[in-house]
Amino acid sequence: MPDLSLEADFRARGFQLIAGVDEAGRGPLAGPVAAAAVILPPGVSGVDDSKRLSPARRESAAVAIRRYALAWSVAQVSSREIDHIGIGPAVVQAMMAAVSGLRPPPDGLLLDWVHIKDCDLPYQRIVKGDQKSLSIAAASILAKVSRDREMESAALLYPGYGFASHKGYATADHLRRLADRGPCPIHRRSFHPLNGAPRRDWTTAPAAHSRGSA
Repeated sequence: MPDLSLEADFRARGFQLIAGVDEAGRGPLAGPVAAAAVILPPGVSGVDDSKRLSPARRESAAVAIRRYALAWSVAQVSSREIDHIGIGPAVVQAMMAAVSGLRPPPDGLLLDWVHIKDCDLPYQRIVKGDQKSLSIAAASILAKVSRDREMESAALLYPGYGFASHKGYATADHLRRLADRGPCPIHRRSFHPLNGAPRRDWTTAPAAHSRGSA
């Protein structure tokens, strides 16, 4: 269960406002990548990694995080921009945009392993950070909830792709629908199999990042 030990270590070094930062949507074939940054007050508890929570519990947790956090911010980078710059840079761009939206601004960052080359703030990369840091876990929940809502809205704009259920991930159902209909405007054209495999082979080709992964 994540806690605030890593945040406390950062504060012991003289930094007071520590933001956890995480992303959601690195791997899907469609939709944006989302990132969130959260500064929690000392002493809070009860937040778990977003991947371990049901959708209903994530929604409830997101309400509590927005209510009790000292600051929180969410940012997204579109599928078109992902195709332009690559998924790795897009993740960093979303994360830094989320950090820039924090008021008050943080003194330091805890990241779920992502490396950021150009960052004015001290930061620490944590392996499986959303399972260890409460701030990162809170950020993972806000990012996931934000992106899921975006994909549920996309299901209304682009019916027939099943975005409300698979959220753009390369499930067998999504690949079948994609092979039948072809890509829509929010599909990531730089991702395999959209970036080269004949459409008839999309239902059997393993989906993966095409470039820029981090």
